[in-house]
This record gives sequence, structure tokens and C-alpha cells, in this order.
Amino acid sequence: MKLLTNVQKLLLLNCRNSMNRRLIKSTTKEAAHDQPAITSAQLDELERNVLMRHHRNNIPRIRQLVEDVQVDRGQGAEDTRQELAAELQQLPNATHPRLLTYDNKAMELAKFEHRLQPERAKEFSELARTLNLYRMEHLGNYTGHKSYYLMGQLAMLEQAIIQYALKSLTRNKFNLISVPDLLPRGIIESCGMRTEGERTQVYKLDIGECLSGTSEMALAGYFANRQLTERELPLKVAAVSRCYRAETSGLHEEKGIYRVHQFTKVEMFAIATADQSEPTLEELKNIEIDLFKQLGINFRLLDMPPCELGAPAYQKYDIEAWMPGRQMWGEISSCSNCTDYQAKRLNITYKRACDGAVVYVHTLNGTATAIPRLLIALIESYQSGDHIQIPEVLVPFMNEQRAITKNKKVPETKLVKFVKTGCIR
Repeated sequence: MKLLTNVQKLLLLNCRNSMNRRLIKSTTKEAAHDQPAITSAQLDELERNVLMRHHRNNIPRIRQLVEDVQVDRGQGAEDTRQELAAELQQLPNATHPRLLTYDNKAMELAKFEHRLQPERAKEFSELARTLNLYRMEHLGNYTGHKSYYLMGQLAMLEQAIIQYALKSLTRNKFNLISVPDLLPRGIIESCGMRTEGERTQVYKLDIGECLSGTSEMALAGYFANRQLTERELPLKVAAVSRCYRAETSGLHEEKGIYRVHQFTKVEMFAIATADQSEPTLEELKNIEIDLFKQLGINFRLLDMPPCELGAPAYQKYDIEAWMPGRQMWGEISSCSNCTDYQAKRLNITYKRACDGAVVYVHTLNGTATAIPRLLIALIESYQSGDHIQIPEVLVPFMNEQRAITKNKKVPETKLVKFVKTGCIR
């Protein structure tokens, strides 16, 4: 965890703060000579971490910039420091030592089996269309690719899942926050998601703002430039939001609503001290496990390898549900410990009680429910002939209904081909 110590010192002494875009300048030439140097050994270690996580390797460029900063004391040095700051911001977090031997493979920690799988299970899209509860085809002309409609009892089930999750989170002392969907680019990048490049998942608007990919970003941004007290920690908040992702997939197993451009998610977000962060991650993980146990689906818990951590996570657990219609395991939840990676970029600190020192917090996040994939797991697992059973814990949120049947209130849609006819003179 001390890998980036000298790098961060250089960043704080010479470079722009990622949130405020203010330059921190040395007041004298003598001060510049006293700056801590980044050693070749440190850069070697950083590069091993970057390569292990399959991250973009910008260490060669950082090496060159470090050399330039040490040599150039003239007018161009400040521009070099700014470029160095930007490159340092792109480095991924350190990696938990436990994961170093995983060899790019997730470790299955537990498997939870709660029900026998239906024979000859149908896939979600087929079931939902048969019951007239869902539409995804022929929407490109007005809602775009990867859009969908949920109707009738399926729309009710979506709301039931949300309320079920919120009841659990408030019972576990999470405070609910309603968050914005439009965020500044700086907040999103400070959370570890790139907003530029061909592979970005972020939707950028003409006004300069971005659509949020997860409420984790808005919740983290809410605490930006805040100094908390130690007695406030760990601090736990939650949000329900629409999530917007520009990603897409042509894989057959990810068809339908498995991977879409917008969906609803209930997110957990926590702020903790360094000593509290690992126990807090375990708490998030256990809340997720309890939520899915009560839903009665079959799922497994995975400890993710370095190549699956993304930029901000120090360690991450995934939960995958068995989807019998697809005959596959599909990710429905995850939780991550980002340590002080996001806090340093967003300037979230707390005042330590023992000595009054102001230090960076640790941030953590977890998915309580991501609606589309959880719907797939529930519908495919609870199918029974011409209807779908409703899990017992969701019945109170479904007006005491215990089964989903064919929707006869919303007319079935049929594709009609319009043919233009010309006027005959």
C-alpha cells in the first residue's frame, strides 16, 4: 500500500489537483531540488502491477517524464509536471497480496444452491414475450439499440426488488440518498472510469456533462473536498438510480437484457478508515449474500483476480447467479474496496482522533441489486409451466400476488410494415 508514496508526494507538490484543476507550484528553485524522486525500482514495481492487472501500460512514458522533470528546471518544466500528473492519475490501484497467485482466474469461495432447476428451462426473453411482459425488438427507430420495456407484473417485480433491497439496507443502517444522473467528467474520472478513448463506457453530452454509469460516482462526488471526523466512520449510504453504459456485446449468451445501455440499480457506498475498510468490505459482501439467499436463487461467490479489478479496486468480490434458461453463470453483483484511490482524487479526508492528523479515507462500493440480470435469474429459476412463481420475500411488495401470469391488460405489439405509395398523375 505504500508503493505510491513518493509518486503521490511528487503529485501533491507539483501537479494539478484532479478536482479543482489548480496548480500547486513550488515557490523557490531550492524547493524544487528538495522534491522526492521516483526511483527506477518503484517504477519497476508499478509496471509489474500495471501488467498484472492488464491495464494500459503508461510506465514507459512516466519514466521519460520523470527524467525530463529531473533535468529540466526551466520554463518547460511546469508543462512536463502537468503531463506527469495526468499520467500518474491513470495508474491503477495497488493489488491485494492475496490475489497475486490467482493467475487471471477467479477463486470460487462458496456456492449456494436453494432450488432444483426446471427441466428444459426457457430463456428469459422467450418467457417474458410469451406472457406479454416485455418488449425489446423493433425499438431501434425511436429508443435505440439495447433498449427494453417491462410491462405489467414484470414492471411491478422490478419495483418490488428495489423496495426489498432498500428495506434490507435501511435495516443495516444505510442512509438513502437520491442522486443526479448528470455528472462532471472530473467526478467520473476521479472514480476510476475513463471518459475518453474508443473503449470508454461513458456517454458524453454536448453540454460537457456525462451520464452516470453507476450511483457510486454521484455518491463519491457528494463527499468530494469534505473533511469528516473519525467518529462518523464507517459512513454508509445507498442510492437507487438509472445507470447508463455505452458498452455493447455481440455474444449470444449476453443477448436480451443481460447487457443493455441503461438499467436500474440499488448501490451501496461506504467511507471508512484504513483499519475499517476490510471489515466493511466483508459487511457489504455478507449483505449481498443474504439478499440473494432470501430470493432463493442458486449463486456462487468469487474472489476476483487482478486482471478483473479495473483501475480503482484493491480487491473485489463478484456474485454470479445460475441462469437455467441460458445454461450459464451470470454476474449479478459485486463489491469492491478501493482503499484511498478515489479519496485522493476527490480529496475526501478525515481527522484522526488519536493525533489530529488529516488523512485520506477509504471508499467501498457494492451492488445490492442490478435489475435486468437479477430478473433473468429470477424468471428463469422460478418458471413453472405457463406462469412464474414469485419468491416469498417479494410477495409483500407485489400486492400479495404469488404468481406472474400472462398480461392481458397491455395489448400485444405486432410489427406492421408500412409501404409508401406514390401519387399517379
